[in-house]
Amino acid sequence: MTTHHDQIQMLRAELTSFYLSRRERARIERELRKVEADLAAAAGVSYVSEDPD
Repeated sequence: MTTHHDQIQMLRAELTSFYLSRRERARIERELRKVEADLAAAAGVSYVSEDPD
């Protein structure tokens, strides 16, 4: 079973790809924010990812 932490790590790894279109990158970033929010809600804390720029 994939945990939230595992999903976050996989999505961050995907974002390092040079071959992502803008649409793909935006989709992955949205999914990453959603998983981070789900993890934060489960833990009862506020979690904000680092801005990659």
